[in-house]
Amino acid sequence: MSEEAGARKLTREVIVRKLVGGLKPLEYIHAFYEGGAAAFGRIDELSDIDLYVVTDKGRDDDVFAYAEKALEEVSPIELKYRTPVLPWRGVSQTYYRLEGASEFLLVDLAVLEVDAPEMFLEPRIHGNPVFYFNKRGSVKPPEWDENAFQKKLEGKRQTLPVRFAMFNVFVEKEIKRGNLVEAVEFYRGLVLAMLVEALRLRYSPYHVEFRTRYVQYDLPQDVVERLGRLYYVKNEKDLLRKCREAAAWFGELVQ
Repeated sequence: MSEEAGARKLTREVIVRKLVGGLKPLEYIHAFYEGGAAAFGRIDELSDIDLYVVTDKGRDDDVFAYAEKALEEVSPIELKYRTPVLPWRGVSQTYYRLEGASEFLLVDLAVLEVDAPEMFLEPRIHGNPVFYFNKRGSVKPPEWDENAFQKKLEGKRQTLPVRFAMFNVFVEKEIKRGNLVEAVEFYRGLVLAMLVEALRLRYSPYHVEFRTRYVQYDLPQDVVERLGRLYYVKNEKDLLRKCREAAAWFGELVQ
């Protein structure tokens, strides 16, 4: 079988079905579901597979071992990367690419301990996950506290202008030093990042932590186009001009 034919045959449905068969019998696994594009109804030919397994505490290595055995029965694992550090307690994550699969069809497998504080199940933030099994219905979205969320947003609205006023000057400082590499990095990592955060506070507050992820779905089209133009710079002069344009836009938003 040619590589092209294999890529056409090895679909997300085949991969998920094999994982369900390999993981469901394990008594220490409670639930298995898909998030990402599937949760938002946006799967296309470029989507990866964002999978979550809820398991008893301390069984993450066992889950990955059984998952890898199931994947190997579908196709050899070509690449594997385990994320070393995550910001959430009780969450482990490994990425896989299978031989014969599209290079875009990565398997992103997150293992969540049953008492992990973040299960990525809040519909307002993460969409509606697709459950492949949920034993005894024990895994459920958390109770939503709108007051606490609004308080969190208000905190961001208070601190964001201070952060911007303090750090946006780093771009011009590095331009004056002739250090274009650092200037561009500060521009994208600080100025544009805080501008995106301000835009999310205005248009998509539930995704305020998503940075540029899903901006094409969450923000108005004219805003996305205007933002996109700021991400591409030609030279130092253009960088300084666009940095000032971004700062002016940020000022309009925080008012």
